[in-house]
Amino acid sequence: MGARRPFFLSKETGYPMTTTTYARERTLQEEIAPTVERGLPGVEVLAVELLSPSRLRVYVDREEGVDHALCERVTNVLRSYLADFTVEVSSPGPERPLRKPGHFASVTGHRVAVRTERELEGRNRFRGEVLAADEDAVTLAVGSEPLRIPYEAIVRGNLIDEG
Repeated sequence: MGARRPFFLSKETGYPMTTTTYARERTLQEEIAPTVERGLPGVEVLAVELLSPSRLRVYVDREEGVDHALCERVTNVLRSYLADFTVEVSSPGPERPLRKPGHFASVTGHRVAVRTERELEGRNRFRGEVLAADEDAVTLAVGSEPLRIPYEAIVRGNLIDEG
């Protein structure tokens, strides 16, 4: 039997979240973000999440906020993806996705949830306050010791809604 790989199910869809799925998600993020950001200046693609083999969600934001008209414009920019995917465009909401160093730096002092592709210290899900975020990693207050998590290990990160 081969090496065991991490296996998760998406809470929302029941879609198996594997190392391959996360790699595909990263590839889509690398393709989609520049396409949208070039086509719609001032719009930032926060995250691309693969919800099933044929469904993806694109989280966008801009300084003046996200409305239905913006979601429609983003969908139009991504028209070529509609042959292979159902594309949902969404605002970040209170549990805003965090993927980039700047995203984590902007929520220093707030609680976040982070999922890693590989285990760190025996697990791959963490919740804690962001203590610091530099160009290579985010440091969370997890338990009694700070934990430094490299960005390349992070597959999902979200602000925890403390509303």
